[in-house]
Amino acid sequence: MGGFSTLLYKEVLRFWKVGFQTMATPILTSLLYLLIFSHVLEKHVRVYDSISYTAFLVPGLVMMSLLQNAFANSSSSLIQSKITGNIVFMLLPPISYFQFFAAFVLAAAMRGILVGAGVLLVTLWFVELSWQAPLWILVFALLGGAIMGAFGIIAGIWAEKFDQMAVFQNFIVVPLTFLSGVFYSIHSLPLFWQRLSHYNPVFYMIDGFRYGFFGVSDAPPFISLGVVGACFAVLTAFTLWLLRIGYKLRA
Repeated sequence: MGGFSTLLYKEVLRFWKVGFQTMATPILTSLLYLLIFSHVLEKHVRVYDSISYTAFLVPGLVMMSLLQNAFANSSSSLIQSKITGNIVFMLLPPISYFQFFAAFVLAAAMRGILVGAGVLLVTLWFVELSWQAPLWILVFALLGGAIMGAFGIIAGIWAEKFDQMAVFQNFIVVPLTFLSGVFYSIHSLPLFWQRLSHYNPVFYMIDGFRYGFFGVSDAPPFISLGVVGACFAVLTAFTLWLLRIGYKLRA
């Protein structure tokens, strides 16, 4: 195996070996969200005329789980390697910065997509979904997982201990995902909060992903695709620059 494939295998094996914790637990959490919110709001909230609230909720929960777990995979792997000191075994071999980046991002996206697929499978027992544009679903799932995987690398590079990592998770990732239209349409918000939501890149990830199921969305799908693609390009360039200069990785 080459350097890239070995590192990718190591990252995939890392979350696969503890699959109950890394995949089953977030699937159960999302299922609980669905049961609680659908039970309370199904008869009181209707986002689009022909779509029930439970059906509207499912793609948002799938994407939220995908994004949060993609971030958790790359960030936790990198910070653990830095704290235990075995980061040196990834930096010394002749692996290019791009290969290092690609292995972490692909593994993060893979975990996120597996969790998202698991959430989708268990929620299909409760609601029937349409599949208006499957390609859009796949594109936004891949881009969303890759973006959060890259963001996780940035967080893992910057953080020096686990409580610093928690700052990213609790004050950036969780608020951005919860305030991105997972549980509601932004058109139900006051005008100020509607406009503010358009500055949240996670809103475009979830809205574009939901468009693939229903063919309707809060923002034009091509605008969502453009925003998400631009975010991925910027994060990729910034992460590769951090890796090239060895920021907080090399003494």
